[in-house]
Amino acid sequence: MAQKKPAAERDLARDAQHSTNPKKRRSRPVPATPVARPKAALSPGTLLSPVPVALVSCRGLPTGERPGANLITIAWAGTICSEPSMVSISIRPSRHSHQQIMETREFVINLVDHALLQATDFCGVKSGRDVDKFAACSLTPVKMATMDYAPAVAQSPLCLACQVRQVIRLGSHDCFLAEITAVEAAQDLVNKKDRLCLDKADLIAYLHGDYHRLGERVGFFGFSVAAPSVLARRMGPAAR
Repeated sequence: MAQKKPAAERDLARDAQHSTNPKKRRSRPVPATPVARPKAALSPGTLLSPVPVALVSCRGLPTGERPGANLITIAWAGTICSEPSMVSISIRPSRHSHQQIMETREFVINLVDHALLQATDFCGVKSGRDVDKFAACSLTPVKMATMDYAPAVAQSPLCLACQVRQVIRLGSHDCFLAEITAVEAAQDLVNKKDRLCLDKADLIAYLHGDYHRLGERVGFFGFSVAAPSVLARRMGPAAR
């Protein structure tokens, strides 16, 4: 029997079919033309923005030098593949967590909401060599599916269990390419139709040294070619 697609994936497929069906498409307002903006030359730098704020949890081998549960705050993180589901994180080799992840080849990415932000910032400026970050921030390490060592953070709205497939030495940072092997979300973020509602998670983004709450929803994938009926259903009053 074919596996039933998640609700969000079914909605995207339905909207795409509706949007490209000439018999169902209606006229829509022509969007405003973006205005050319003169540019100033800057030195090359890591200005891709905004980026996610990831609270990464890990643990060293019980027989190793760094066996304790640890946390590190990372902004250099991103999605790199859909099938299989994969992400990357980049860590300086000097970091306490670097050796732990190299030993166990696993980590958990814990998404950060506003309630978790102060602890997340603390974990970004303190070293696991000097402090037990879980204890210092009153965070709870919990068992995560598919992980033998790395715990998840109980207070996070969504956790991604990651198993390292490759490590690339780039320069200042090593890039860990990892497959997502399990996902766990807070129950209050899953609606009655089993749809994940991350827009309700109050997530935090990182923008050029500052933390920002995610704001107003202004579109969805494919909205530029969607039929007015789809816009009205997906966007509500904002579609007018």
